[in-house]
Amino acid sequence: MCRFLAYSGEPVFLSELVCAPAHSLVHQSLHADEGKTETNGDGFGIGWYGERAEPGVYRDISPAWSDENLVNLCGQVRARTFFAHVRAATGTATARANCHPFAHGPYLFMHNGQIGGYHRIKRRLEALIPDALYDRRRGSTDSEAIFLLALANGLADDPVGAMAETLAQVRGLMQGAGVCEPLRFTALLTDGETLTAYRWACDGRPPSLYYRETETGLVVVSEPIDGCREGWTVVPKGGTLRARRGGPVTVQGPELGASAARARVAA
Repeated sequence: MCRFLAYSGEPVFLSELVCAPAHSLVHQSLHADEGKTETNGDGFGIGWYGERAEPGVYRDISPAWSDENLVNLCGQVRARTFFAHVRAATGTATARANCHPFAHGPYLFMHNGQIGGYHRIKRRLEALIPDALYDRRRGSTDSEAIFLLALANGLADDPVGAMAETLAQVRGLMQGAGVCEPLRFTALLTDGETLTAYRWACDGRPPSLYYRETETGLVVVSEPIDGCREGWTVVPKGGTLRARRGGPVTVQGPELGASAARARVAA
């Protein structure tokens, strides 16, 4: 599984979170503690919001631990909101187009998890994506397909409801194909001002997700970047975190709300 990090708050240099901490995302690309695999060397990506409404994105297939450009870029870019991701491929090609985060208009999306039996439903899943959005598909991952389908389902207006509907469609395809492997979906979505984090799975085993509020803003991670769980809060299984930059953080547990209930069934 992959590892990722998101930040939203007062502008900071990306290097302060992506590179500098003892258990930084760059370190996790080689030595992850809580992932399915220790090494996440099948590429990386960063996405950030600067002076424009749409984010900048830099992705490559080299391992994050060996890319000097990544370190140099993170040391120069200061952003109010940014995503960073290191990839461990789960059956699709190691290619730049398959590296996260994925961007569409003002949105960034990244995912840690997988659709069980994806190769058996890939064609039918892609057929659900409207032509206008399918034209934006550049890679072959399940993550990008979920993102584009969720956009079609109204992600801009209802990030939780649209994603629940999308995963319900995916589960329907999986069941129709007789897939027994799980759908696991820990993911992050932002438009630069709002942030939504999902920790869902059909088997009750979603990938890990933590968050912490600092003096400058909100940090959401796959695993603590300081190597210590103290001071970090676990997003509950089946839960959803939502926040607006500079505003309060709300975490909706699996027992709260119709959207969460739909999400549990869908995921």
